[in-house]
Amino acid sequence: MDEARLIEKLRLIEALHSGAATEGEREAAGRARERILERLRTVERADPPVEYKFTLGDLWSKKVFMALLRRYGIEPYRYRGQRHTTVMARVSRRFVRETLWPQFEEVAQTLRSYLAEVTDRVVAQVIHEDTSEAPEREEAQPALPGSG
Repeated sequence: MDEARLIEKLRLIEALHSGAATEGEREAAGRARERILERLRTVERADPPVEYKFTLGDLWSKKVFMALLRRYGIEPYRYRGQRHTTVMARVSRRFVRETLWPQFEEVAQTLRSYLAEVTDRVVAQVIHEDTSEAPEREEAQPALPGSG
């Protein structure tokens, strides 16, 4: 997948999570953000924002997650002493469950796949063509006393 296809796929993910019902709406990915913002305002009236603590697995995931929060006008923060992969935000539970977290997971997985593909290609071209995993072996047997 090239970068242009990656960007288009990420836009389509947002369109999907915006509640686009028809193919024409899905193609109008540019309006997806506005639909999600409207959904957020509607959800917040019935389900007010609460403080959430999100613990992300790595700094790349954190970067993606914080960008999504900011895209929808939600301010990410963290308290002094919290890990750098922790993100706090005040957001509606329903919005997290129905829109934000599913969209984050799909975007993060798409980016992980893309980065893995690029990494494999570059490593194979520059360092060594074998990018496979190391084979598993049985655990080493301890040496018998006096046998060595």
